[in-house]
Amino acid sequence: METIAERLSTQENLYFPQAILSNTKDPCQRKAVLLDLLSRDVALFLGTLGYFSASNQKTAMKATEGVGTERYGSLLTSDELHEFDALKEDYEINWHLKRLRSIMSPTLQELKSKSVAVKNRRRAYLNKLIHDGQYFSEDAMREREPYLHHEYVGKYQDPSGRSMARSGERWSETLMRRSEEAFLVAKIRREQQRLGVAERDWIGNDRNQGEEKEEEMEEEEEEEEELKGPKRANDATYGAEMVLDNPDATDGANPTTVRQSEEATLSMAEIQDQMEQFTNIMQQKFLLGEDYDYLDYSKIDNDETLDDHWQREANHDAEEKYFSED
Repeated sequence: METIAERLSTQENLYFPQAILSNTKDPCQRKAVLLDLLSRDVALFLGTLGYFSASNQKTAMKATEGVGTERYGSLLTSDELHEFDALKEDYEINWHLKRLRSIMSPTLQELKSKSVAVKNRRRAYLNKLIHDGQYFSEDAMREREPYLHHEYVGKYQDPSGRSMARSGERWSETLMRRSEEAFLVAKIRREQQRLGVAERDWIGNDRNQGEEKEEEMEEEEEEEEELKGPKRANDATYGAEMVLDNPDATDGANPTTVRQSEEATLSMAEIQDQMEQFTNIMQQKFLLGEDYDYLDYSKIDNDETLDDHWQREANHDAEEKYFSED
């Protein structure tokens, strides 16, 4: 007891009840508190609050002392845990010892059970995120994966709509959104460059090429007017001849851009199908644990309350099976 309390007392961020927190500022004080708890209640010392047998009322009452906070069992070494075997005749102590050992050295069956539990909890949390409607909204998914969104959906959409002011939006909010949009566009272009996408297909290039072509056409028209003189510039046939002389001069539009736009046109149903594919990929990324930059998977994977979802599903399936067999 002395050795265990001595070692733990030097660790930072140990949990202590609020009532005695002021008396645990230095290691000597913390050691005294740990020794006192070890002498009074070994089960509570070992327990991770929130992990206890629901049928054991005594432990359940103790858990109310600090729900969601860890005690000290998970901080013990394997050798230190072995010291508590002398007390394993006690149901509560033995329950905690088994649980802690399964965490330290899980069996193959325990690993499989844990893997199934994690998958089920992530699926349950996915359902919550879908129901919430925000995490898997198009804007939120595009922010997380701008290039993937562009490939599935974005290149078929009108980019100007993302920069326009929205109803009820303040000017500062519009500017902020435009700044964020410019950042995402730059991120997409960097990814295109990294993947070796042809420059003509880079995001924004069709718009830039159209603007450059318009400027070139305006300059050519001005030069032609200077060379031909005012009379020719006013001739009714001048415009038609210009088109014949320069077929690319169709309303200042770049034929390549027009053709690309026509090829990229999809029906609403096809765009919706593309969106569903993109959403499905994003949901699978979440289930595979690839959203670690945005979510704390350790909280999700260890959240036992998420098991309630699957317990209800299992009960429902059992009821349906019972009545169908009957």
